[in-house]
Amino acid sequence: MPSLHHSSPSIKTLSDTQMTMVITHHLPIFSTCFVLSLLSTALSTHLYSGVEDTQSISNDWFPEILRVEAVARLTELGKVSDADNYLERTYLSPASIRAGSLIRGWMEEAGLRTWVDQMGNIHGRVEGMNASSKALLIGSHLDTVIDAGMFDGALGIISALSAMKVLNVNGQLGKLKRPVEMIAFSDEEGVRFQSTFLGSAALAGVLPVSALQIQDKSGVTLQNLLKENYIEISEESFFQLKYNPDSVWGYIEVHIEQGPVLGSVGLPLGVVKGIAGQTRLKVTVRGSQGHAGTVPMSMRQDPMAAAAELIVLLESLCKHPDDFLSYDGHCKGVTAESLAGSLVCTVGEISCWPSASNVIPGEASTQISCDSMDNMGREAVIYELSNRMHQICDRRSVSCIIERKHDANAVACDTGLSSQLKSAAYTAMTRVAGEVSDDVPVLMSGAGHDAMAMSHLTKVGMLFVRCRGGISHSPAEYVSDDDVWAAGLAILAFLETQL
Repeated sequence: MPSLHHSSPSIKTLSDTQMTMVITHHLPIFSTCFVLSLLSTALSTHLYSGVEDTQSISNDWFPEILRVEAVARLTELGKVSDADNYLERTYLSPASIRAGSLIRGWMEEAGLRTWVDQMGNIHGRVEGMNASSKALLIGSHLDTVIDAGMFDGALGIISALSAMKVLNVNGQLGKLKRPVEMIAFSDEEGVRFQSTFLGSAALAGVLPVSALQIQDKSGVTLQNLLKENYIEISEESFFQLKYNPDSVWGYIEVHIEQGPVLGSVGLPLGVVKGIAGQTRLKVTVRGSQGHAGTVPMSMRQDPMAAAAELIVLLESLCKHPDDFLSYDGHCKGVTAESLAGSLVCTVGEISCWPSASNVIPGEASTQISCDSMDNMGREAVIYELSNRMHQICDRRSVSCIIERKHDANAVACDTGLSSQLKSAAYTAMTRVAGEVSDDVPVLMSGAGHDAMAMSHLTKVGMLFVRCRGGISHSPAEYVSDDDVWAAGLAILAFLETQL
């Protein structure tokens, strides 16, 4: 029996030649039975068909789809990369297009009607029994950071796909009481254009039309990139991407935790209470380019040295905000406490021009991310940071330009959806382990997710999945096979409430 507290797999992955599936459909009263004949071992699992009989169902719920096949598909997607030696799949890159084609094919295999929209998002939809009802949306992103792990984003897509496939195999897909639409968002990470949630923000109606003219590092605009991929989009058609809020019932997303909490409590799943707000800045410092060997130290206007001081300032401010910020008597307690518990700031990129060892740079730029659950506190940090950065640059006789590239306020997840997801997570953990004494943890998300953008369209809920050591955005990112299984079972349990 699989354990919730261990990551070692309990069932080995089976190849097609090792597995023979015998299916009996529509037996009255009784559950459908799948018999898996293996070369060296035998494993029997019980599946239900038209009539659900919880008492007769084995704890080994649909492992051939939700575990074996899901892990194989995650592995396959993890090999779809624009780089040879690491995983990189940015917005509408060749690898992104290949990954989208794979996902679309799997959607169709699961019985979904598919299409690609004008932002490159991949959609798969089933109308259910009432096509005019408000739709449940389920999604995550197919793009990655550079040198990524293979579970970030992809796990949410594959878990939902697998659950939909189980319903299709068992003749339940058409019995959903409302339409269900899966979306593999084309861009969440924001690596290529330094603007996150391009895919989900367009559907939620919060992406400005001016985004079509933003440029990547090669000077290619978003609109031209779409055109290169045979997607014609105008300002008029751009606005048609927005979903009508009256047509959407809610949005749910499964995602790896990207933190250590679930691992520390020894449980595979947790419910997200809210998502931290995020601000991204680009800071450009310009000085006087010169010969590294001939300009005296006292006469230099070195933008790289100034940028280094700005980075240390950022670290100090975010570690000890109370040493820099002043609070009035009304908000001091709440803001100081919330900032201390959730504020994180990162310089993830730094570059200089002309970048030669014997040249004093003429320009240095950094990319900064500032995250907090406290929207007002985050704004106070950005304001104080900007003022002090300008003071440092003035003292060093260099110029400083600070651009806000992305803003997203903190989001509270819907209590009703969260309650349903919590129940589904508990059901999933029980089906995997047989008996669970622990309650499903409730967590805050420090990372941004597509649910943030979708919250402008509809109510949202999120489920976190344990990742080893809390490591993410790294090749060391890892989710055990059993936890992949639990994630798929949780989505399946949630969808069962929609039957």
